[in-house]
Amino acid sequence: MAKQRLEVLHEEESFLVINKPSGVLSVPDRYDQDLPNAKHLLQGIYGDILTVHRIDKDTSGLLSFARTADAHRNLSQQFAAHSPRKVYLALVEGIPLEDEGVIETPLIEDPRKPGRMTTAAKGLSAHTTYKVVEKYANFSLLEVGIKTGRTHQIRVHLQSIGHPVVGDPFYGRRHELFLSSIKGKKYRKAKGKQERPLMGRTALQAYQLQLEHPISGEEVSFEADLPKDFRATLNQLSRWDK
Repeated sequence: MAKQRLEVLHEEESFLVINKPSGVLSVPDRYDQDLPNAKHLLQGIYGDILTVHRIDKDTSGLLSFARTADAHRNLSQQFAAHSPRKVYLALVEGIPLEDEGVIETPLIEDPRKPGRMTTAAKGLSAHTTYKVVEKYANFSLLEVGIKTGRTHQIRVHLQSIGHPVVGDPFYGRRHELFLSSIKGKKYRKAKGKQERPLMGRTALQAYQLQLEHPISGEEVSFEADLPKDFRATLNQLSRWDK
C-alpha cells in the first residue's frame, strides 16, 4: 500500500525524498495516530525514519526524511537555519499587480481561530517571495519561495495581498474549483451527472528542493512533477480562461 501511495524520488542510506500526495499528513496526527501519514507509510518499507521538515496535509510535493541520526542532525540544522532552497507552485485567485514581489508581514496564531494563522505587526518574522509564471483571465500560477518556515506561511501571505490559493479551506475564497466556474456560459453539464471539482484541495505544490547532502556536503536538487489534478486544472485554464 505504501508504495502505491508515495512516490519515492530519491533513496539512499542516509535520507529519502518523496513526492507526497495531497490528503496525506507528513507525520502522525497529534490526536489520531491512524490517519494516513507519510512517516508511517515509509516506516512500513524502510523501518525507522526521522522527521526533518513538514508540508501541509493538502499540499503535495517534495518532503524529505532522514534514515540515520547523523543525517537527521545535519538536515535538521539546515532547515532550522533556513538554508535549503524551497520553491512552490501556487494557483491563486486573480492577477497580482506586480509580476514579482516580496511579502514580509509577521505571522502569529489567530487567537479567534485555533489552528489558523494571521498577520500581525508583533508576530514572528516571515519572508515569502513570488513570481508570476502564467496569467489567466481570473487566476495566476505563481512560483513561490520561502526563507522562513512558519505554519501556513505561503497561504496566509498570499491571502494577505488579496490572492489566496485556490481551494484553500482556511484562507481561500472557494474550497473547490469546478470547470463550470472556468467555462461560464459555455459549460454544459452532462445529463444525470453531478459535476466533480477539477481541484478539490489547496492548489499548492512543493515543487523544488535544494539542500546540502547530509554526508558529502555537496549541493543536491530535487523536483516533483505536478499531480494529475493540478495539471488538469492548468490545462482547462489555458483553454477557457484566457
